[in-house]
Amino acid sequence: MRADLSSISLPDSFKSDSSSLAPIPLVDLRLQHQPLLYELEQSMRQVWQRGDFVLGQAVEEFESTFAYVCGVGQAVGVASGTDAIMLGLRACGISDGDEVLVSAQTFMGTVLGVLAAGAHPVFVDCDRETGLMDLTAAEKAITTNTRAIVPSHLYGQMVSPHRLLDVASTYDLIIFEDATEAHLAEREGYVAGTVGMAAAFDFYPTHNLGAFGDGGIVVTQDGQIAEWLRKLRNYGSSRQHVYTEMGLSSRLDTLQAAILRVKLRHLPQWNSDRLQLAQYYDQRLRSLQNFGVVPLVNQSGTGHVYHRYVIRITEECPLSRTFIQASLSAVGIETGIHYPEICPLQPALHFLDHQPGDFPNAEALSQEVLSLPLYPGLTEQKLDRVIDTLVALFNNTRPQPGVSSQAWE
Repeated sequence: MRADLSSISLPDSFKSDSSSLAPIPLVDLRLQHQPLLYELEQSMRQVWQRGDFVLGQAVEEFESTFAYVCGVGQAVGVASGTDAIMLGLRACGISDGDEVLVSAQTFMGTVLGVLAAGAHPVFVDCDRETGLMDLTAAEKAITTNTRAIVPSHLYGQMVSPHRLLDVASTYDLIIFEDATEAHLAEREGYVAGTVGMAAAFDFYPTHNLGAFGDGGIVVTQDGQIAEWLRKLRNYGSSRQHVYTEMGLSSRLDTLQAAILRVKLRHLPQWNSDRLQLAQYYDQRLRSLQNFGVVPLVNQSGTGHVYHRYVIRITEECPLSRTFIQASLSAVGIETGIHYPEICPLQPALHFLDHQPGDFPNAEALSQEVLSLPLYPGLTEQKLDRVIDTLVALFNNTRPQPGVSSQAWE
Protein backbone atom coordinates (compact mmCIF):
# COMPACT_ATOMS: atom_id res chain seq x y z
CA MET A 1 0.00 0.00 0.00
CA ARG A 2 1.24 3.50 -0.82
CA ALA A 3 1.90 5.92 2.00
CA ASP A 4 -0.36 8.96 2.55
CA LEU A 5 0.97 11.48 0.05
CA SER A 6 -1.46 14.31 0.61
CA SER A 7 1.38 16.70 1.54
CA ILE A 8 3.91 16.03 -1.25
CA SER A 9 5.13 18.80 -3.55
CA LEU A 10 8.13 19.98 -5.53
CA PRO A 11 10.37 22.55 -3.82
CA ASP A 12 9.72 26.25 -4.38
CA SER A 13 12.83 26.51 -6.55
CA PHE A 14 11.19 24.28 -9.13
CA LYS A 15 7.72 25.81 -8.85
CA SER A 16 8.89 29.40 -9.14
CA ASP A 17 10.59 29.10 -12.51
CA SER A 18 8.96 26.04 -14.04
CA SER A 19 6.91 28.11 -16.47
CA SER A 20 10.04 29.69 -17.93
CA LEU A 21 11.99 26.46 -18.35
CA ALA A 22 12.03 24.92 -21.79
CA PRO A 23 10.27 21.53 -21.96
CA ILE A 24 12.46 18.44 -21.96
CA PRO A 25 10.93 15.95 -24.41
CA LEU A 26 11.37 12.21 -24.08
CA VAL A 27 13.17 12.31 -27.45
CA ASP A 28 14.41 15.36 -29.37
CA LEU A 29 15.47 14.46 -32.91
CA ARG A 30 16.29 18.06 -33.81
CA LEU A 31 19.48 17.89 -31.78
CA GLN A 32 20.59 14.89 -33.81
CA HIS A 33 19.62 16.18 -37.23
CA GLN A 34 20.66 19.84 -37.09
CA PRO A 35 24.44 19.19 -37.46
CA LEU A 36 23.76 16.80 -40.36
CA LEU A 37 21.49 18.99 -42.47
CA TYR A 38 24.01 19.60 -45.25
CA GLU A 39 25.01 15.92 -45.48
CA LEU A 40 21.37 14.83 -45.46
CA GLU A 41 20.34 17.33 -48.11
CA GLN A 42 23.20 16.33 -50.38
CA SER A 43 22.41 12.65 -49.97
CA MET A 44 18.74 13.17 -50.81
CA ARG A 45 19.61 15.46 -53.71
CA GLN A 46 21.67 12.67 -55.29
CA VAL A 47 18.59 10.42 -55.21
CA TRP A 48 16.45 13.14 -56.78
CA GLN A 49 19.00 13.66 -59.53
CA ARG A 50 19.28 9.94 -60.30
CA GLY A 51 15.53 9.44 -60.03
CA ASP A 52 15.97 5.88 -58.73
CA PHE A 53 13.35 6.11 -55.98
CA VAL A 54 12.60 2.37 -55.70
CA LEU A 55 15.43 -0.11 -55.00
CA GLY A 56 17.91 2.51 -56.11
CA GLN A 57 21.64 2.81 -55.63
CA ALA A 58 21.38 4.18 -52.08
CA VAL A 59 19.54 1.04 -50.93
CA GLU A 60 22.32 -1.26 -52.05
CA GLU A 61 24.97 1.06 -50.59
CA PHE A 62 23.22 1.23 -47.24
CA GLU A 63 22.58 -2.52 -47.13
CA SER A 64 26.24 -3.36 -47.71
CA THR A 65 27.43 -0.79 -45.17
CA PHE A 66 24.96 -1.87 -42.51
CA ALA A 67 25.90 -5.53 -43.01
CA TYR A 68 29.57 -4.60 -42.63
CA VAL A 69 29.16 -2.68 -39.37
CA CYS A 70 27.03 -5.50 -37.92
CA GLY A 71 29.65 -8.06 -38.93
CA VAL A 72 27.45 -10.12 -41.24
CA GLY A 73 27.59 -10.90 -44.93
CA GLN A 74 24.14 -9.81 -46.08
CA ALA A 75 21.48 -7.20 -45.36
CA VAL A 76 18.15 -6.70 -47.10
CA GLY A 77 16.16 -3.50 -46.59
CA VAL A 78 12.39 -3.71 -46.17
CA ALA A 79 9.54 -1.33 -45.41
CA SER A 80 9.39 -1.69 -41.61
CA GLY A 81 10.67 -3.60 -38.62
CA THR A 82 7.50 -5.67 -38.48
CA ASP A 83 7.96 -6.66 -42.12
CA ALA A 84 11.58 -7.50 -41.30
CA ILE A 85 10.39 -10.00 -38.71
CA MET A 86 7.66 -11.45 -40.91
CA LEU A 87 9.72 -11.76 -44.09
CA GLY A 88 12.82 -12.80 -42.19
CA LEU A 89 11.02 -15.67 -40.49
CA ARG A 90 9.55 -16.80 -43.81
CA ALA A 91 12.99 -16.71 -45.43
CA CYS A 92 14.32 -18.83 -42.55
CA GLY A 93 11.73 -21.49 -43.36
CA ILE A 94 9.09 -20.69 -40.73
CA SER A 95 5.63 -21.47 -42.05
CA ASP A 96 2.00 -22.05 -41.08
CA GLY A 97 1.51 -23.64 -37.69
CA ASP A 98 5.12 -23.52 -36.52
CA GLU A 99 5.45 -22.49 -32.90
CA VAL A 100 7.75 -19.54 -32.25
CA LEU A 101 8.83 -18.45 -28.77
CA VAL A 102 8.31 -14.72 -28.15
CA SER A 103 8.81 -12.59 -25.06
CA ALA A 104 5.66 -11.38 -23.30
CA GLN A 105 7.50 -8.07 -22.71
CA THR A 106 8.08 -6.64 -26.18
CA PHE A 107 6.55 -4.31 -28.73
CA MET A 108 3.38 -5.53 -30.42
CA GLY A 109 5.01 -5.30 -33.86
CA THR A 110 7.20 -8.29 -33.00
CA VAL A 111 4.18 -10.48 -32.38
CA LEU A 112 2.34 -9.21 -35.46
CA GLY A 113 5.37 -10.11 -37.55
CA VAL A 114 5.33 -13.66 -36.19
CA LEU A 115 1.62 -13.99 -36.92
CA ALA A 116 2.01 -12.53 -40.41
CA ALA A 117 4.60 -15.22 -41.14
CA GLY A 118 1.89 -17.80 -40.41
CA ALA A 119 3.49 -18.94 -37.16
CA HIS A 120 1.91 -19.42 -33.75
CA PRO A 121 3.43 -17.17 -31.06
CA VAL A 122 4.15 -18.90 -27.77
CA PHE A 123 4.74 -16.28 -25.12
CA VAL A 124 7.49 -16.53 -22.54
CA ASP A 125 7.79 -14.53 -19.33
CA CYS A 126 10.62 -12.03 -18.88
CA ASP A 127 13.26 -11.37 -16.29
CA ARG A 128 11.86 -8.65 -14.04
CA GLU A 129 15.23 -6.95 -13.46
CA THR A 130 16.11 -6.54 -17.17
CA GLY A 131 12.87 -6.96 -19.12
CA LEU A 132 14.62 -9.52 -21.35
CA MET A 133 13.24 -12.94 -22.21
CA ASP A 134 13.66 -15.47 -19.38
CA LEU A 135 15.42 -18.34 -21.16
CA THR A 136 14.69 -20.77 -18.33
CA ALA A 137 10.99 -20.07 -18.86
CA ALA A 138 11.56 -20.41 -22.60
CA GLU A 139 12.88 -23.94 -22.19
CA LYS A 140 9.76 -24.94 -20.27
CA ALA A 141 7.56 -23.62 -23.12
CA ILE A 142 9.19 -25.74 -25.83
CA THR A 143 7.09 -28.46 -27.47
CA THR A 144 7.58 -30.79 -30.41
CA ASN A 145 6.10 -28.05 -32.63
CA THR A 146 8.53 -25.34 -31.57
CA ARG A 147 10.70 -24.30 -34.51
CA ALA A 148 12.21 -20.97 -33.54
CA ILE A 149 12.96 -18.56 -30.73
CA VAL A 150 12.67 -14.79 -31.25
CA PRO A 151 14.52 -13.03 -28.43
CA SER A 152 13.78 -9.31 -28.22
CA HIS A 153 16.93 -7.33 -27.47
CA LEU A 154 14.88 -4.84 -25.47
CA TYR A 155 15.71 -1.20 -24.68
CA GLY A 156 19.15 -1.56 -26.29
CA GLN A 157 20.39 -4.65 -24.44
CA MET A 158 20.87 -8.11 -25.93
CA VAL A 159 19.55 -11.36 -24.50
CA SER A 160 22.54 -13.50 -23.47
CA PRO A 161 24.02 -14.95 -26.71
CA HIS A 162 25.70 -17.84 -24.89
CA ARG A 163 22.49 -18.94 -23.22
CA LEU A 164 20.52 -18.45 -26.45
CA LEU A 165 22.92 -20.63 -28.42
CA ASP A 166 22.84 -23.27 -25.70
CA VAL A 167 19.03 -23.43 -25.71
CA ALA A 168 18.85 -23.43 -29.51
CA SER A 169 21.37 -26.23 -29.92
CA THR A 170 19.80 -28.33 -27.17
CA TYR A 171 16.33 -28.18 -28.71
CA ASP A 172 17.27 -27.70 -32.38
CA LEU A 173 15.67 -24.26 -32.69
CA ILE A 174 16.22 -21.44 -35.16
CA ILE A 175 17.34 -18.20 -33.49
CA PHE A 176 15.80 -15.18 -35.17
CA GLU A 177 16.84 -12.03 -33.31
CA ASP A 178 14.45 -9.16 -32.76
CA ALA A 179 17.14 -6.46 -32.74
CA THR A 180 14.71 -3.66 -33.57
CA GLU A 181 15.79 -1.71 -30.45
CA ALA A 182 19.46 -2.74 -30.37
CA HIS A 183 21.43 -1.21 -33.24
CA LEU A 184 25.11 -2.21 -32.75
CA ALA A 185 24.50 -3.52 -29.24
CA GLU A 186 27.09 -6.02 -27.99
CA ARG A 187 27.22 -8.75 -25.38
CA GLU A 188 29.55 -11.66 -24.66
CA GLY A 189 31.60 -10.96 -27.77
CA TYR A 190 28.59 -10.86 -30.12
CA VAL A 191 27.04 -7.93 -31.97
CA ALA A 192 23.26 -7.80 -32.29
CA GLY A 193 22.34 -9.64 -35.47
CA THR A 194 25.23 -12.12 -35.43
CA VAL A 195 23.88 -14.69 -32.96
CA GLY A 196 21.15 -16.39 -34.94
CA MET A 197 20.23 -17.43 -38.46
CA ALA A 198 18.98 -13.90 -39.15
CA ALA A 199 17.87 -10.74 -37.34
CA ALA A 200 15.44 -7.88 -37.81
CA PHE A 201 16.16 -4.19 -37.22
CA ASP A 202 13.72 -1.30 -37.27
CA PHE A 203 14.44 2.29 -38.37
CA TYR A 204 11.51 4.08 -36.79
CA PRO A 205 12.59 7.74 -36.36
CA THR A 206 13.09 7.56 -32.58
CA HIS A 207 15.32 4.48 -32.68
CA ASN A 208 19.09 4.74 -32.24
CA LEU A 209 19.35 4.65 -36.03
CA GLY A 210 16.16 6.19 -37.35
CA ALA A 211 14.85 7.10 -40.79
CA PHE A 212 12.58 10.03 -41.66
CA GLY A 213 9.68 7.57 -41.68
CA ASP A 214 9.33 3.80 -41.53
CA GLY A 215 11.98 1.32 -42.56
CA GLY A 216 13.55 -1.98 -41.58
CA ILE A 217 16.25 -4.46 -42.52
CA VAL A 218 17.09 -8.14 -42.13
CA VAL A 219 20.71 -9.21 -41.66
CA THR A 220 22.08 -12.72 -42.14
CA GLN A 221 25.23 -14.66 -42.94
CA ASP A 222 23.27 -16.92 -45.28
CA GLY A 223 23.29 -15.84 -48.94
CA GLN A 224 20.30 -18.04 -49.79
CA ILE A 225 18.19 -16.43 -47.07
CA ALA A 226 19.16 -12.99 -48.37
CA GLU A 227 18.27 -13.92 -51.93
CA TRP A 228 14.91 -15.27 -50.82
CA LEU A 229 14.28 -12.04 -48.92
CA ARG A 230 15.01 -9.93 -51.99
CA LYS A 231 12.31 -11.83 -53.83
CA LEU A 232 9.79 -11.72 -50.99
CA ARG A 233 10.10 -7.94 -50.49
CA ASN A 234 9.51 -7.31 -54.21
CA TYR A 235 6.27 -9.19 -54.96
CA GLY A 236 8.13 -12.52 -55.03
CA SER A 237 9.88 -11.52 -58.24
CA SER A 238 13.16 -13.14 -59.26
CA ARG A 239 13.38 -10.87 -62.31
CA GLN A 240 11.03 -8.44 -63.99
CA HIS A 241 7.59 -9.96 -64.63
CA VAL A 242 8.68 -13.36 -63.24
CA TYR A 243 7.24 -14.26 -59.81
CA THR A 244 8.58 -17.35 -58.08
CA GLU A 245 7.28 -16.65 -54.54
CA MET A 246 4.12 -15.33 -52.91
CA GLY A 247 5.72 -12.03 -51.92
CA LEU A 248 4.53 -8.53 -51.22
CA SER A 249 5.60 -4.93 -51.69
CA SER A 250 7.93 -4.20 -48.77
CA ARG A 251 10.95 -2.29 -50.00
CA LEU A 252 13.12 0.16 -48.09
CA ASP A 253 12.63 3.50 -49.86
CA THR A 254 15.72 4.80 -51.62
CA LEU A 255 15.38 8.21 -49.96
CA GLN A 256 15.22 6.58 -46.53
CA ALA A 257 18.28 4.46 -47.34
CA ALA A 258 20.19 7.60 -48.33
CA ILE A 259 19.26 9.26 -45.03
CA LEU A 260 20.16 6.17 -43.02
CA ARG A 261 23.55 5.84 -44.68
CA VAL A 262 24.46 9.37 -43.60
CA LYS A 263 23.26 8.77 -40.05
CA LEU A 264 24.94 5.36 -39.80
CA ARG A 265 28.36 7.03 -39.81
CA HIS A 266 27.43 8.77 -36.56
CA LEU A 267 25.72 5.83 -34.84
CA PRO A 268 28.77 4.60 -32.84
CA GLN A 269 29.23 8.06 -31.30
CA TRP A 270 25.52 8.43 -30.62
CA ASN A 271 25.49 5.05 -28.88
CA SER A 272 28.51 6.09 -26.82
CA ASP A 273 26.70 9.30 -25.85
CA ARG A 274 23.66 7.30 -24.77
CA LEU A 275 25.81 5.05 -22.60
CA GLN A 276 27.44 8.03 -20.88
CA LEU A 277 24.06 9.61 -20.19
CA ALA A 278 22.76 6.34 -18.78
CA GLN A 279 25.81 5.98 -16.53
CA TYR A 280 25.20 9.52 -15.25
CA TYR A 281 21.59 8.61 -14.50
CA ASP A 282 22.76 5.48 -12.67
CA GLN A 283 25.17 7.46 -10.53
CA ARG A 284 22.83 10.31 -9.62
CA LEU A 285 19.74 8.15 -9.05
CA ARG A 286 21.49 5.64 -6.80
CA SER A 287 20.05 7.23 -3.66
CA LEU A 288 16.49 6.63 -4.91
CA GLN A 289 16.94 2.87 -4.78
CA ASN A 290 16.21 3.23 -1.06
CA PHE A 291 12.78 4.48 -2.13
CA GLY A 292 12.12 1.61 -4.52
CA VAL A 293 13.15 3.47 -7.69
CA VAL A 294 15.45 1.05 -9.52
CA PRO A 295 16.93 1.20 -13.04
CA LEU A 296 16.70 -1.89 -15.19
CA VAL A 297 19.87 -3.92 -14.75
CA ASN A 298 22.63 -3.59 -17.34
CA GLN A 299 24.16 -7.04 -17.90
CA SER A 300 26.07 -5.94 -20.99
CA GLY A 301 28.47 -3.31 -19.69
CA THR A 302 29.52 -0.94 -22.47
CA GLY A 303 27.65 -3.10 -25.00
CA HIS A 304 24.29 -1.68 -23.89
CA VAL A 305 23.21 1.00 -26.41
CA TYR A 306 20.33 2.39 -24.32
CA HIS A 307 17.53 2.85 -26.78
CA ARG A 308 15.63 3.74 -23.61
CA TYR A 309 16.68 4.56 -20.07
CA VAL A 310 14.09 2.72 -18.00
CA ILE A 311 13.53 2.82 -14.26
CA ARG A 312 11.19 0.64 -12.22
CA ILE A 313 8.79 2.23 -9.76
CA THR A 314 8.54 -0.84 -7.54
CA GLU A 315 5.91 -1.65 -4.94
CA GLU A 316 8.35 -0.44 -2.25
CA CYS A 317 8.16 3.10 -3.64
CA PRO A 318 5.97 5.43 -1.54
CA LEU A 319 4.92 7.30 -4.71
CA SER A 320 2.99 5.77 -7.58
CA ARG A 321 4.24 5.81 -11.15
CA THR A 322 1.23 7.87 -12.17
CA PHE A 323 2.03 10.55 -9.61
CA ILE A 324 5.72 10.64 -10.55
CA GLN A 325 4.95 10.88 -14.27
CA ALA A 326 2.33 13.61 -13.72
CA SER A 327 4.65 15.58 -11.45
CA LEU A 328 7.45 15.54 -14.02
CA SER A 329 5.01 16.50 -16.75
CA ALA A 330 3.80 19.46 -14.66
CA VAL A 331 7.28 21.04 -14.97
CA GLY A 332 7.73 20.19 -18.64
CA ILE A 333 9.59 16.88 -18.39
CA GLU A 334 8.19 14.21 -20.69
CA THR A 335 8.43 10.52 -19.81
CA GLY A 336 7.08 7.34 -21.40
CA ILE A 337 5.92 3.84 -20.54
CA HIS A 338 7.38 1.02 -22.65
CA TYR A 339 5.15 -0.91 -22.45
CA PRO A 340 1.98 -0.37 -20.37
CA GLU A 341 0.19 -3.58 -21.38
CA ILE A 342 1.91 -6.82 -22.23
CA CYS A 343 1.27 -8.34 -25.64
CA PRO A 344 -0.50 -11.56 -24.52
CA LEU A 345 -3.25 -9.49 -22.88
CA GLN A 346 -3.84 -7.12 -25.81
CA PRO A 347 -7.44 -7.22 -27.11
CA ALA A 348 -6.28 -8.15 -30.62
CA LEU A 349 -4.74 -11.36 -29.26
CA HIS A 350 -7.70 -12.56 -27.22
CA PHE A 351 -7.92 -15.64 -29.44
CA LEU A 352 -4.71 -16.92 -27.82
CA ASP A 353 -6.72 -17.19 -24.59
CA HIS A 354 -4.21 -15.77 -22.13
CA GLN A 355 -5.36 -14.53 -18.74
CA PRO A 356 -3.97 -12.08 -16.17
CA GLY A 357 -1.44 -13.95 -14.06
CA ASP A 358 -0.05 -16.08 -16.90
CA PHE A 359 3.14 -13.99 -17.11
CA PRO A 360 3.68 -12.54 -13.63
CA ASN A 361 7.06 -10.88 -14.21
CA ALA A 362 6.05 -9.19 -17.45
CA GLU A 363 2.72 -8.08 -15.98
CA ALA A 364 4.40 -6.65 -12.87
CA LEU A 365 7.07 -4.93 -14.95
CA SER A 366 4.49 -3.31 -17.21
CA GLN A 367 3.09 -1.58 -14.12
CA GLU A 368 6.54 -0.44 -12.96
CA VAL A 369 8.53 0.79 -15.96
CA LEU A 370 9.06 4.46 -16.69
CA SER A 371 11.30 5.76 -19.49
CA LEU A 372 13.23 8.97 -18.80
CA PRO A 373 14.57 11.40 -21.43
CA LEU A 374 17.74 10.09 -23.07
CA TYR A 375 19.12 10.96 -26.51
CA PRO A 376 22.27 12.36 -28.13
CA GLY A 377 22.49 16.08 -27.53
CA LEU A 378 20.76 15.99 -24.13
CA THR A 379 22.81 18.39 -22.04
CA GLU A 380 24.06 17.78 -18.51
CA GLN A 381 22.04 20.79 -17.38
CA LYS A 382 18.80 19.26 -18.65
CA LEU A 383 19.75 15.86 -17.34
CA ASP A 384 20.36 17.38 -13.92
CA ARG A 385 16.98 19.05 -14.10
CA VAL A 386 15.26 15.70 -14.74
CA ILE A 387 17.17 14.04 -11.91
CA ASP A 388 16.82 16.91 -9.42
CA THR A 389 13.09 17.09 -10.05
CA LEU A 390 12.71 13.36 -9.55
CA VAL A 391 14.78 13.36 -6.37
CA ALA A 392 12.86 16.36 -5.03
CA LEU A 393 9.60 14.40 -5.15
CA PHE A 394 10.85 12.26 -2.30
CA ASN A 395 11.88 15.17 -0.07
CA ASN A 396 8.71 17.25 0.16
CA THR A 397 5.34 17.17 1.77
CA ARG A 398 2.78 18.89 -0.47
CA PRO A 399 1.29 17.86 -3.82
CA GLN A 400 2.40 19.65 -6.98
CA PRO A 401 -0.41 22.01 -8.16
CA GLY A 402 -2.29 20.55 -11.08
CA VAL A 403 -1.56 16.92 -10.15
CA SER A 404 -4.69 15.11 -9.03
CA SER A 405 -4.59 13.39 -5.65
CA GLN A 406 -5.87 10.31 -7.44
CA ALA A 407 -2.46 10.06 -9.13
CA TRP A 408 -0.82 8.82 -5.97
CA GLU A 409 -3.51 6.63 -4.50
